[in-house]
Formats: sequence, structure tokens, C-alpha cells
Amino acid sequence: MPRLALVVIARNEARCIARCLTSARPHVDAMIVLDTGSTDDTVAIAQACGATVHAFTWCDDFAAARNAALDHSDADWNLILDADDWLEGDAAALGAATLPAAPAAARFVGCVRIVNQASADQPVTRKFIPRVLPRGVRYEGRIHEQPVSPLPKVLLPLVLRHDGFEEPQLARKAGRNEAILRAEIAANPGNSYLWYQLGREHLVREQPGDAADVLWTAHRTSDQATPYRHGIVIALAQALKRAERFEEALAFVDAEHMHWQHSPDFFFAVADLYLEWASRRPEIAMSDLLPIVEGSWKRCLDIGEQPMLDGSTEGCGSHLAAQNLAMFYESLGIDDDARFYAEMAAEMRGRLAA
Repeated sequence: MPRLALVVIARNEARCIARCLTSARPHVDAMIVLDTGSTDDTVAIAQACGATVHAFTWCDDFAAARNAALDHSDADWNLILDADDWLEGDAAALGAATLPAAPAAARFVGCVRIVNQASADQPVTRKFIPRVLPRGVRYEGRIHEQPVSPLPKVLLPLVLRHDGFEEPQLARKAGRNEAILRAEIAANPGNSYLWYQLGREHLVREQPGDAADVLWTAHRTSDQATPYRHGIVIALAQALKRAERFEEALAFVDAEHMHWQHSPDFFFAVADLYLEWASRRPEIAMSDLLPIVEGSWKRCLDIGEQPMLDGSTEGCGSHLAAQNLAMFYESLGIDDDARFYAEMAAEMRGRLAA
């Protein structure tokens, strides 16, 4: 019986399925791909990479597809990847020392850090998602499905990269996710996670007003203990700013301020908001608004990078804040400070890339 199997659902993923499978192949005992109706070379590529491929008729239900794929695995543990994911860095956490064979297997559900990248020139965001499942665990939810288990969740030192939010991939999936989310929300109107995901869907598709309305509902139906509350707050602040609902946004970040003293992303969003508001209110910019912008970016640097903060953006606590301060001081003609923060940003980028 295999100790660890890779389990993937895919449809028309010839672009990336080989990258996914080859990144995991050295670390697993079996690879299972459930094809949900590909018309490209996905199946042939997966088979050439050594995966066993099974067919499934798509029914607008991601949990049903995940569970059908898991039904083909008899492994003690299942590593769940999407076709546009790939393993990066040290994968020692997939070894037998962390994921032992049965009967000692079912002690936890393993969470991994997923680094989402929207495009090559944009910052990456970090998410923590359960992706290492002991045998028998199954999913619920037609979209943004989650494994259901009474076992504790344990964060493993494992990093996945994901490029599904890049523009070509978003265009290919246009409309599908929103339709399924709205159907799920109609059946579960109090589910804050569904509202949050619908808000994110609107944001990535440049619909900030719709995103803000939906994210307000996510905020109202969640609380400070909600694991993804940080993501809701940052997304709502961004949506309100992009929708030019400035007074609403200012009141919101003022109310949330006390809760996010450990979040560089929050203070980065505050600086972004106040900088835009300053451009609309030049008569109070220098006296009232720009000092908040300056102080917020400095606060980001004081907090530093927080890679374990779910939904955080790489660089908000380091080079992005420093670079913005450099440009801020340059625009004010404060050359010494501009050079200081430009050099700091360059050094910080180098450390992150190392």
C-alpha cells in the first residue's frame, strides 16, 4: 500500500500539468489525475509523466471531483495539488518522518503555504491551506472546497507556488467561479468564507464596487477569531479605495486599526488609501494626510515581514514599503532620505531573493 499519493483534478491543463507532476514525483509513491473533460493534451502529458489518469464527468462541484479523485487512492496520505500548483524548495516534510505509514498516519491534517502570483511584475500573496490529508478525509463545498475532519490542522514547512491568478488563466475561467459561488451562497447565506471568495473574485476581475459590497457581508458574518479575517479586512480596504468610496474606507480602517498592529499589510493598505485621498484633498494633504502615509510605511518596516500571516503580501514589511518611502521623499525633494530608503529597498529585495 502506498504511503503517499499525489491527487490532482484537471481539465485542459496541458500548459502546466507536467510542471505540477514532475515537481511532486520524487516525493510520492503514486500519482493520480482525475480528468474532468479535457480537450487538449492534458491526459497524454499526465500519463507520460507517470500518472494514472481517470475520467470524471464535470458537474459544477469541486468537492465531488476531489472526492472522486480521492476514491482512486489507497495511500495512507494524499497530497492535493491543483494542476497550476508546483512544489518549491525543501519537500522533506513529505517524508516518512512527518507522514508515517498506517496505523500512525491519521494524527493531523497538513496545511501548506501557497504563494499566489498574479503576474511577473506584481507582488505575491501567501495563503495557508490544508493539502496533506490522511486516508479517509473528504471534501465539502461546490467551490473553494475544504476538507472536513476533526483532526487538528498542522502547518508543515512546505511551500507551493500557484499561477492560476495570472491574466490568461483568469480569462479562461471567467464566469465559472462566480456562478458556482452565487449558487452556494443562495444555499448558505451566512457562510462568510463564500462571501469572502466572491469578493476576491470581483477584485481580481477589476470590479471593486461589487467586491466592496460583497466583502462587507463577509466582514459582518465573520469575527476576529475567523482564520481568514485578515484577508477580508485587507481585501475590503483595497476594494473601497479602488471603488473611490474614500470616506467609507477611512472610517473602516480607523475602526480596524486596533486589531492589526502586527500586520504590515494593514498599514500598507492605510498608506495607499491616505496617499490617494491626499491627491483628492490637496488643501489638507501636507498638514493632515501625508504624515499618516509616511508613518504607515514606516510602521510596515517596524513590523517587518510576516510570512506566517495568512493572506499577507511579500514585501509589505520590507522592500515595498521602503521603495514607497524612497519615492515619497523624492517627490518632496528630501534627497538624503530618498537615497537612504532606496538603498534599504535594494538590500531587502536582495535578502528576499537569496
